Amino acid sequence: MPRKDRAAKSAALAVARELDSEMTDEQRERMEKQGMGTFGGINKGEEQLFEKKLSKEEKKAAAEAKKAEIAAKKAAKKAAAAAESGEPVDDEGEGEGDDGDGAMETEAVKPKKEKAAKESKGKKGKKDKEEGGEAAEALDKLELGDGTHKLAVCTGNLASRKDSRDVKISSFSISLFGKILFEDQKFELTYGHRYGLIAQNGSGKSTLLKCVAARMIPIPDFIDIWFLDHESPPSERTAVDVVIDTVRLEKERLEKLEEEIMSENGPEDSRLEAIYEKLDKMDPSTFEKRAGELLFGLGFSQKMMHKATKDMSGGWRMRVALAQALFVKPMLLVLDEPTNHLDLGACVWLEDYLAKWESILLLTSHSADFLNGVCSKVYHLTVDRRLELYGGNYDSYVQTRKETEVNQLKRYEKEQEDIKHLKEFISSCGTYSNLVKQAQSKQKIIDKMVEAGLTPKPQPDPVFRFTFPSSEKIPPPVLAFQNVSFSYSGKVEDYLYTGLEFGIDCDSRIALVGPNGAGKSTLLKLMLQEIEPCEGEVRRNPHLRFGRYNQHSEDVLDLEKDPLNFLRDLFADGVVTTEGKKKWDVPEWRAKLGIFGVTGDKQTMPIKTLSPGYRARLVFCLMSLRNPHLLLLDEPTNPLDMDMIDSLAGAIKAFNGGVVLVSHDFKLLEQVAENIWVCEDKKVTPWRSDIKAYKKHLRTQMNQDLKRMNAGGGVH
Repeated sequence: MPRKDRAAKSAALAVARELDSEMTDEQRERMEKQGMGTFGGINKGEEQLFEKKLSKEEKKAAAEAKKAEIAAKKAAKKAAAAAESGEPVDDEGEGEGDDGDGAMETEAVKPKKEKAAKESKGKKGKKDKEEGGEAAEALDKLELGDGTHKLAVCTGNLASRKDSRDVKISSFSISLFGKILFEDQKFELTYGHRYGLIAQNGSGKSTLLKCVAARMIPIPDFIDIWFLDHESPPSERTAVDVVIDTVRLEKERLEKLEEEIMSENGPEDSRLEAIYEKLDKMDPSTFEKRAGELLFGLGFSQKMMHKATKDMSGGWRMRVALAQALFVKPMLLVLDEPTNHLDLGACVWLEDYLAKWESILLLTSHSADFLNGVCSKVYHLTVDRRLELYGGNYDSYVQTRKETEVNQLKRYEKEQEDIKHLKEFISSCGTYSNLVKQAQSKQKIIDKMVEAGLTPKPQPDPVFRFTFPSSEKIPPPVLAFQNVSFSYSGKVEDYLYTGLEFGIDCDSRIALVGPNGAGKSTLLKLMLQEIEPCEGEVRRNPHLRFGRYNQHSEDVLDLEKDPLNFLRDLFADGVVTTEGKKKWDVPEWRAKLGIFGVTGDKQTMPIKTLSPGYRARLVFCLMSLRNPHLLLLDEPTNPLDMDMIDSLAGAIKAFNGGVVLVSHDFKLLEQVAENIWVCEDKKVTPWRSDIKAYKKHLRTQMNQDLKRMNAGGGVH
């Protein structure tokens, strides 16, 4: 039930019991249906909208009243059951019998009133399920997609209190396919902190998140977890309705949990405080407004908010699912690459929103800029399988880690130098009797140092630096748009672009930015001549070779083969080089894969078992084998780790051809983009400043549009 004035109800409770005892079941049902009972429907809406804030003392009194109310309900049920079965009524209320037979009979014999109430509740539940089925499914059970976490062996012990909002796990270990990801580590999630998880591709970041979300480690049940791993299912409901349904069902869940805790442990249970805090923030009169604000921040126009989710693409339904998670505000929110389906504007909004997250946030992201703005602490899963915790944001992590490793290296070198001198002295003693005792003394010093634990040598993350091969220069213009207009329907009123006039050469470094739906990917397809313009002409040099990466590039990989045999079979006739076509042997293919960081056993593992980051590396390897003149990159950073993104930036800067890039990663854009083109309002317009200024512009524009929407002006 909603939180109301429980203190006032405690006074009415005695009257309710007296009235209840004098009424028949028929009279009681009629009174409740008409909303005339002590706790009927009179003034419920007013209390819901104008609920007053309670002090700590009032909250305690209200909790006591709630406990008394629950006890009274149990007593009434027992009395009704006993009356029907002809058993005497126990005056003690819940009274504990010696043999417990009374309790068995109470459970077995159901009064007619209770049965009628259940039938009524069942009908209502059916209606709710029809209206918000996808939300109910998400809240009733955390359903993680099929993934490797189901094959993982995960162990850990809860080191914090079961009623604490802070989670501390000791002896935390995860192994997968016999390989230990990490072992006997400490893992803590403190309420009010936002944790970023950083690691190399294939080290187990997503597996760790899924193990936490699936409660494969002992997380207290009252801590609700929301893991965003799939889009909202398609339905007839609009985006706004789907989001509101989710929070409505969450409100019902919290009220039910509150009753259970009150019934079992009473008002002193510390878990109630967190539940009351969440219920206080759930005002039904603001649901639609708040849902609209979230969807708008994630890129929805007012028209799209009221569009059925079945008519949306997977990317937009993923945004609906993200809005659901943000609206519910779970005590533990787990996000795996939340920016992958967002444009730059939505990334800026989400960064600002999550920076104020009040409970626990655990996320992975390949964007250093995003982590820098969101995180208050950072976990680093090291190459030697340790979980290290750093305070502060991403920049603080980088600085602290650098200083720590420098100090650790100095200690390591000093210890090794000391041991070396001691061993040299011991060796010089030989068998001289007068020096044996000194040698033994020095050996004891070494033994004590080893026993106390020697400082390990810091292991830096492996760095892979690859390059795209240099190709011959093509005289300009390489690619030219002349008065180009385009729409997929061919109708003038549907044009995405009108009158485009620009050229691209082999020394271009262009970043395409703009909101989702503006046509950035469409522009790349026009360059590739996969689609033809409705008006105008796209001219391209006949010798021009493209290297293309998009979000579906992995589809060209044969997932059943291993990388080595896949490349050998694909280029069975040989590889085109500056020296002509040439066939490569196994060592040469291994060396080529190694350049892109696909090394060791990963060269002979089935591609389907590799992480998305390693599959992306294979795609980059394929691109380099084509010796392109122009790189067209559409969101290349989505599956990559930060080190690989730096390697990609280095490869782009060293490439002697042209680059057209679409990305939401501000750091990559800052490193490689020399020109920024804004795709908006059917035009492509050069931005006259750098990417930092564009980010600032997006933030200002978003705040202005949000104010205008809240004022009723609307945003289309």
